[in-house]
This record gives sequence, C-alpha cells and structure tokens, in this order.
Amino acid sequence: MAGIERPGPLYQQVADAIRRGIASGDYPPGSPLPSEAQLIERYEVSRPTVRNAISALRSEGLIEVRHGKGSFVKSVATPLLTVERTITRTGTAYAVGSIPWEQAHEPTGYRTQTTSETGPLLALDEGEALFGTDRTLIDPRTGARALHRTLIPFSTADRVPALAENPGAPIEEVYGAMAEAGHKLTWSETVRARMPQADERTALELPDATPVIHTLRVTQGARSEPLILEELRASGSQAQLTYRITADTARQRPTARS
Repeated sequence: MAGIERPGPLYQQVADAIRRGIASGDYPPGSPLPSEAQLIERYEVSRPTVRNAISALRSEGLIEVRHGKGSFVKSVATPLLTVERTITRTGTAYAVGSIPWEQAHEPTGYRTQTTSETGPLLALDEGEALFGTDRTLIDPRTGARALHRTLIPFSTADRVPALAENPGAPIEEVYGAMAEAGHKLTWSETVRARMPQADERTALELPDATPVIHTLRVTQGARSEPLILEELRASGSQAQLTYRITADTARQRPTARS
C-alpha cells in the first residue's frame, strides 16, 4: 500500500498521502486527482475510506469536487476584487475607496453594546451603548460581496448632533459630520483572516472552507481618541486589500534631565 501504514484511521492516512503529493508537486494546482477506482487500487482500501479522505481534503480547502469530472487540486487564483482602503478629503467632504458599491438591500440599523472585542478598540468598557448599522455590499463588476458594519458610541453621537439624528448615514457622511463638529480625523486599521461564521458564509455566498478577510478600522479624533468603529468582511478567495502608506513623523523621546 503506497504511503499507508497501519494502524490508525485509514482515511486519514490516505488523506495524508494525497496531501504530501500536493505539497511535493505530484498533483499541481488545477490538476485532477486519480479517480476513486485508482485511489482504491493504489492504497488498497475501500470506497468509503477514499471518499472520507477526499471529504477531509475538501474541508481543508485543498481540493474541489467538480460533479461529473472528479476531484481537482485547488488553484491559487488571483482575487477578483481589489479593495482600496483609502480615504480622500476635500474640505469636510470625504470619499472612501474607488469601488461603486451597490447595496443588496436597505441598511439595517439597531442599538447594541460593546463586546470584549469592540470595547477595547473604542476605549470603552464592555456593555457601553452603540448605534449599529449593517450593510451588504455588491461590486457590480464582479458580483463579489462584502459586509460593512458601523458602530457609533452614544458618547460620540452626543457630541456630533448629525450622528445622533442619523447614525445610519453613509460612512462618508459620518466622517463629514465629525469633521464639521471640529474633529481632526485619523484612522488606524487591523486586518486578519479567519474562518467565517454561519451567517457570514450565507451572506457572502462563500464556498466551503473559504476564509474571510476581516478589517477593523477605528476613526480617531484629537489625541487619538477613538470615535467610531467600522468592520469590513469579504471573501478571502475573491478580495484583496490595497493601502497607500505615508511616513509618520517620528515621535521624539523626552530628553532625560540630570
């Protein structure tokens, strides 16, 4: 039995052998795997064992099953969508990115509270009141989808009357309202990849074993005070993010006095 050593679950051993073949280049990206009958003969195992091995590799995102054609090693595809994470300003008017997003449906506004994740980003305790707005966005050119969420603390809205009146405004208008209220805005952003939750998989129409790109952008005012939090979630196989980076002025350390 090529690559199979008992004891141990046979399907895991078959999956390990195929996985090594993918890593070594025996099965290049985009190439078909041997048929079920060929794998059964090669590893001297049953059909259910081979199918369980294929299912395990599929759940890992290493292969895809094309109905009527067989199993194929997943290609490293170029993302369909480049999301520019840029902000431009003209006076107190702001523009964000370059994609003319369309909304799948009307935004959903609600009241919520900070969590153990969002509270520290906003420099607030857990359980502080927030205005939340969720949007499902679609790129009209590629059909790629994204989820955008804005979280505005009540404490921010109290100081910016326009936000208290309309916390669900488009983000460009939210930036403008804060600037008109006298805030000098800066931004910081964290990006991570993770496996999606069930509702994200459905909303983003993700295939099995596809991660999401999750960005957390904090808008800051004077003295780096957090004002609002935005989240953007998109398919890790369809989207890539691009940034314009500028050099900050180095902070001088205080001179020690004797």
